Parts: sequence; C-alpha cells; structure tokens
Amino acid sequence: MRRLLAIATVVAFASTAQAHQLNVFAFVQDGTVIVETKFSSGKIPVSGEARVLDANSEVILTLPLEEDGTVRFPLDLEVASGGMTIEVTTGEGHDDYWILTPEDIANGSES
Repeated sequence: MRRLLAIATVVAFASTAQAHQLNVFAFVQDGTVIVETKFSSGKIPVSGEARVLDANSEVILTLPLEEDGTVRFPLDLEVASGGMTIEVTTGEGHDDYWILTPEDIANGSES
C-alpha cells in the first residue's frame, strides 16, 4: 500500500510539473514578428514579458505579453539580419526561448 501511495505521489508531481512547461513559438509574417506562448496544458500565461536579443545577444526590445499570450512587433531587417532570440519569462516563474534564424526572417519577410 505504501509503495502504491509513493508511486501515485510521484506521478501526480510529475504531471503537475509537466503542465507548467512554457512553450514559445515565433515567426515572421508580413514584416511583423509574432510570438506565441502557452503552457503545455494549453493554458495561456496571464503575465510576462518577451525580450528580443540580436545576434550579439544584446537586448534590443522588451515587451509585455498581451492577454492572449502573444507579442507582436515590426521587423527591423537591419537589426535582425543576423537572426534574433526571443526569451519569454512569465509571471508564473517559467521561461523559454525561440531562435529566429536569418533564413526564418528572410522567408517571413517575403510574405
């Protein structure tokens, strides 16, 4: 019985931890960078911010997450020519990032 209780406890904690994993996805569409965030459970973060870093890892922009868990900003081709990283931190204490390569940026800016 103890063993069963221990296994149930481990499974419960593992599923709770997995439900809070933050997922970040970013893409370029019509000259706009769109960042989408959500937890693995499908829940949208209620607060947080996105930091945009250039190819030299310098922060070029910091924006709050919108109510729908997204961030949008105009693409600056000169700044983004070497690619960029978008780091997202939520008010729930979780973080993740997405890397937009120069190829991603070129393909999206042609739309």
